[in-house]
Amino acid sequence: MIEASSNRGHIHRGLGVLVACLALAPGMSAAAGSPGGRGRAVPFVIPSARVGVSPPLRTFTGPPLKLPSIVVSEPFLRPSVRGKAATSPLVSDEALQTQGPLLPAVTPLVSFEGMSNITGVLPPDATSDVGPNHIVETVNSTIEVYDKSGTSVSGPSNLSVLWTGVSGPCATSLDGDPVVLYDHLADRWLVSELALPNFPNGPFHECVAVSQTPDPTGSWYAYDFIYSSTLLNDYPKFGVWPDGYYMTSNQIDCSSGSCNVWAGGGVMVFERAAMLAGQPARIIYFDLGPVDLTLGGMLPADLDGPPPPAGTPNPYIQEDDDAWGYSPDQLQIWECHVDWENTANSTFTFDTALTTAAFDTNLCNYNLCIPQPGTSQRLDPLSDRLMNRLQYRNFGGYQSLVVSAAVDVGSDQAGVRWYELRDSGGGWSINQQGTWAPAGNNSWMSSAAMNGAGDIALGYSVSTSTIYPSIRFTGRLSSDTLGQMTVSESQIVAGGGSQSHPAGRWGDYSSMSVDPTDDCTFWYTQEYLPTATYATWHTRIASFKLEDCPAATCATDADCNDGIPCTLDTCDTGAGTCQHAIPSAAPGSVLDLGIDPVPPGSATLSWGGVANAAWYDLFVDGSADLAGLACLQPDLTGLSTIDSSVPPPGGIRYLLLSSENCAGSSELGDGTSAQPRPVPPSCP
Repeated sequence: MIEASSNRGHIHRGLGVLVACLALAPGMSAAAGSPGGRGRAVPFVIPSARVGVSPPLRTFTGPPLKLPSIVVSEPFLRPSVRGKAATSPLVSDEALQTQGPLLPAVTPLVSFEGMSNITGVLPPDATSDVGPNHIVETVNSTIEVYDKSGTSVSGPSNLSVLWTGVSGPCATSLDGDPVVLYDHLADRWLVSELALPNFPNGPFHECVAVSQTPDPTGSWYAYDFIYSSTLLNDYPKFGVWPDGYYMTSNQIDCSSGSCNVWAGGGVMVFERAAMLAGQPARIIYFDLGPVDLTLGGMLPADLDGPPPPAGTPNPYIQEDDDAWGYSPDQLQIWECHVDWENTANSTFTFDTALTTAAFDTNLCNYNLCIPQPGTSQRLDPLSDRLMNRLQYRNFGGYQSLVVSAAVDVGSDQAGVRWYELRDSGGGWSINQQGTWAPAGNNSWMSSAAMNGAGDIALGYSVSTSTIYPSIRFTGRLSSDTLGQMTVSESQIVAGGGSQSHPAGRWGDYSSMSVDPTDDCTFWYTQEYLPTATYATWHTRIASFKLEDCPAATCATDADCNDGIPCTLDTCDTGAGTCQHAIPSAAPGSVLDLGIDPVPPGSATLSWGGVANAAWYDLFVDGSADLAGLACLQPDLTGLSTIDSSVPPPGGIRYLLLSSENCAGSSELGDGTSAQPRPVPPSCP
């Protein structure tokens, strides 16, 4: 729950209320329910309430709207949600890594500043994803797009601008819990956030936008879905899947106007095919409260790499500490299948519960726990749930899931428990698991992912009484001993101060992604503090590779998939791909441009060469407005040509030249002023 004062339970709506981590605090009520209930979830269909198209994101150039005071999310936790005391017996972590790393630390390839707390919210809820050419980052209230060198190409802008194409609360609210994902199957982007226009009363909205093209700085299809009139859809997390965009939420019953009754988990599947086309779309919704009120904090699988076998349901996972009423410690796996032709056939069913190595989630009695230098103010470990994201991969012979969470490794020291699950055809099992807690430091707020080589990277925050909150990562190669992180702890950025805000909020999540251009490079986004601050967090975005990533190779004169070789290509060593430079306009182009009169007969035309040009196209027009510009001679590979179409005396014509290669065409160059003109249609 979000509040703009230090009085718990008092909600002050200034310009917006952000909800970033809502469950039940001590003293809140929860309806009766027994862990492990296996009722049947019933599918409900909810149509989109509003659909529209936003203007291009890059056209929003004004500064983001700043909230009038620091807006803070309250850390309500699942053990209390489940009616359990906020205690759990201390257990020895059976997966704690004791062997030291075998591989040297890794230096980031790229590391740059992401967004900071320019709107006045706490925590950031930082996420990002990577596409072929862009990094898109979202934090609470804002969005920014970068190229892969870290240069901003759009924003920062308020997230709500993505919904300016629709009327209603999605276009005006800044209510948080953002998620951004790159849908590599469609080469599109997805962004979501909440809209709670009447909080603590409903209706409660889920706002989802899908980019109209592969360019995230362009226009977006904007959708407003009314989640419920009484159930708040807190902490939504998304996953890309071939037949839908899958989501989970933690539901809070607000029917009394106080939003203090836990209502179980919620599952939604968005009609991906319709949303990619900008058409009215549906969601299939499962209310898990009637199934088992202890369900919550689930994550849907998010696809990287090749798609799953046709018809594969999306696996959902929930972590369960035995102190919460489950025995033993376990991961519950559920499966979601949707049928868009007959939505009544859609199902959300329990698959299995996998016993894990023993773990303990109770860090400082689920209160603020992470120490910082020079202050008694501690930070929230958020140890009651799995951390963003649950990554899925299909390796052909088996399917894989990777995820992580914070645990207590002893004496309230936070470490990261990570898992890799596999299904080789006989169902899901734990292939490996481990707990990473090096050098006695507190490591938490993690995100894990596996690349196409089978390597796993694990990013996280680190802090102690002598180390300011910083961003670090580790990893393992696919051939390493199971259960071990073998890459020495590596640093993305060192913190320079502590956070003094009494709420102690941190996170609530971070994101580890894999670059689709090589399916090997990792990109990580996380919060840190460059200086001591009350609540002015910053974010950092970095990329790195592990040893299994192949060395970048580029062929010269690659054919660009059109059968025509480029003459000058360069290798992007970061991505291992061939870059084809578009040539510039030809300087001092054809010599007889615009001469009147021109003697009849033939003439020799010549021009200066242009770097990166593979050929030139010659265009002609009889008027200065170039309204009738037509191709005269295509595909000229030299620097001159014989023109036999010279008109009789008194005729006038305008000759312009386009420099081209298989990557594209330059603007038109002329021979008198050398002023570029627009690119014409290509010659046949």
